[in-house]
Amino acid sequence: MNIQSTTYMRLNRFIIDSDLHPGVFELADPDATRQITQVLRLKTGEMLMLCDGQGREALAKISAFGKNRVTLELGKPQAVDREPKRRIILYCSILKRENFDWVTQKATEIGVSMIIPILSERTIKQNLNFERLKKIAKEASEQSGRCRLPEVSKPLTWNQALDNAKGNDVNFIFDLEATDGVKLKDDQQSVGVFIGPEGGWTPEEIKEAKKHDFKIASLGQTVLRAETAAIVASYLMATARS
Repeated sequence: MNIQSTTYMRLNRFIIDSDLHPGVFELADPDATRQITQVLRLKTGEMLMLCDGQGREALAKISAFGKNRVTLELGKPQAVDREPKRRIILYCSILKRENFDWVTQKATEIGVSMIIPILSERTIKQNLNFERLKKIAKEASEQSGRCRLPEVSKPLTWNQALDNAKGNDVNFIFDLEATDGVKLKDDQQSVGVFIGPEGGWTPEEIKEAKKHDFKIASLGQTVLRAETAAIVASYLMATARS
């Protein structure tokens, strides 16, 4: 099963909840087996990549098909690191329609470590399909070549989010009235990104964020939709140089 590492990213990738060991492996995950057999229609002898969601991946060759399972020959698992150098925690207000699904997908693709829905004062939509969000994050991780699954939190209230953010090295809250851009220091490795709802933050929330030493930051002179702001801000944090 020798294959050039440069072709790894082109292989179909599946993240499973299981330890990886060299040798024969029986894949019984229903979503993965359905994708392999019914969607991709892979054949015996074809290659794919298995990941454990914790930073390890193994090259696999299909050796047989059974009822609701695929038998694979696994190579030696390897630790890989395709994550941003900083840990990005996205605190995003629940958005209307299916926009939070889109935020989850794109935030996963750019390497966000944790996605936390929050209920701010102007949040309109109150509920989320938590299991659907986890599935979206898993599929986005597989598509983008990540070997680590982002954590998707249950929704937090504004005060709970403020308390949670105390564990971060620095927190940025983005607001239309802000004028400062994003500046990060070398020792700021855990970064909180706060994005408000469609109606924006209330003055009281901005005041409370300042009391908690948040950095009030701008994303430029144009007005971005909330879902756009969430992705732009997260990407800036993930790629920012000190």
